[in-house]
Amino acid sequence: MNYKRPLQLTLLADLSSPTPVIHVMIGPRQVGKTTIARQIQEEIGIPGIYASADSPVPLDAAWIETQWRRAVGEATASGTPVLLILDELQKVRGWSETLKSLWDSRAAGPDIRVLILGSSALMMQEGLTESLAGRFFLHRCRHWEYQECQAAFGWSLEQWIFFGGYPGAAAFTDNETNWKRYIADSLIETVLARDVLQMSKVAKPVLLRHLFALAATLPAQCVSYTKMLGQLHDAGNTTTLAHYLKLLESAFLASGLELFSQGVQRKRGSSPKLVLWNNALINALSTRSFADSIADTIWWGRLVENAVGAHLCNSLNSVEYSVTYWREGDYEVDYVISRGRDVWAIEVKSGSSGRTAGLTRFRSRYPDAKALLVGAQGIPLAEFFSKPVGAWLV
Repeated sequence: MNYKRPLQLTLLADLSSPTPVIHVMIGPRQVGKTTIARQIQEEIGIPGIYASADSPVPLDAAWIETQWRRAVGEATASGTPVLLILDELQKVRGWSETLKSLWDSRAAGPDIRVLILGSSALMMQEGLTESLAGRFFLHRCRHWEYQECQAAFGWSLEQWIFFGGYPGAAAFTDNETNWKRYIADSLIETVLARDVLQMSKVAKPVLLRHLFALAATLPAQCVSYTKMLGQLHDAGNTTTLAHYLKLLESAFLASGLELFSQGVQRKRGSSPKLVLWNNALINALSTRSFADSIADTIWWGRLVENAVGAHLCNSLNSVEYSVTYWREGDYEVDYVISRGRDVWAIEVKSGSSGRTAGLTRFRSRYPDAKALLVGAQGIPLAEFFSKPVGAWLV
C-alpha cells in the first residue's frame, strides 16, 4: 500500500532539518506508526537507523546506548546527520533517563535526529514528563478516519463504521470470519496480553479481558458500576473497574466517559458511558455480520453513535478538551465537549428521526452551550466524519 497518512508529511518536514527536540509518535497498535517511520527513513535523504524494542525479552538501557552508538558511528563515517528511530521504546526499562542523558550529550557530537514510537499513552507520557520535559514534541498517530479509509481502500461510510479502519485488516474484509479472527487474535489479544499488562500491575487480568468484552457488547451505552459488578465474575470493586477502564483508555481501546457537570465536582462513581476507540473492536467480537448489522437499526444506531464518540476521543487532545455525556431523568445528550468555559452538546441520529428533547433540556440548563445535531436533519454523517472535529467546534 502506497498511501501516506498526513502525519507522515508533517514528520518528514520536521525531521528534514536540524531539530531542537526529540519527536515522539504515540498511538494504537496497527495504525501505521512503523510504516510512517519507515516511509520517512526512505525519503528523508540522510542515513537512518531503525530498531524496535518490541521483544518478548525485557531490554534495558544498554540497548538504547547501543543504538545511539550505531547512529553516532554512521554520522561520523558519512559526515551527514543521521535519523535514529526507536520503536516501542516504552518497553525498555529506564528508557527516558537513558535517552535524556544521551540527548543532552549530543551538543559536542554529530547531528542525531531522533524519532521514538510507542503504543502506550500512559507509559510514554510518564517517561516524557518525568525525564524529558522540554526536550520532546508529541505527535498523535490516531485510528484511521473515514476519509483515509475512503482514499486508501475505497470504502463506503457504512464499511468504515463496521470495519473500523485498521489498515492491516483491510485485506480480510471480503471474508468476515477471517477478518474477525485477525482483529481478535492479532490486535485485541496482543494489546491485552502484552501492552496493557506492561503498563501497570494488573491483579486480575481475566477481569480486565471480561471488562473489555463487556464494553464491546455495550458500545455507546451508559452502564453503572453496580451493573458491571453483577455481570463480571470476580469483579472486585468499583475502584478496580474504574482503574481498568483507564488502562484500556491508555492503550487506545476504550473509554468510560464521565457524566458532565459544569462548575461542581463530578459525582464519583457515576455510570460511565462506554466508548470503543475503533468500531472494529466491537464487531470483531460480535456474532453479527456486516449485512446483519445494517439491517438491525437499533444496533446500527449504537455503532454510529460509538463511531462519533470514537472520532471525538481520537481527535481531541485530552489536555485541552474533555469528552463527557449528560443525562437528567429521561433526557440525555450523547456527548458533551468542553474547553474552558466553552461547551458543545452533540446529539447523534442514525435514522430519519431528529427529535432533540435532550438538547433542548440541556440548553435550558446551560444557555451558553452550543448544540450540534449529527445525522438525520443535522450535519450529514459523511460530512461530519470527513472534517477534523475542531472544524465543528466554533
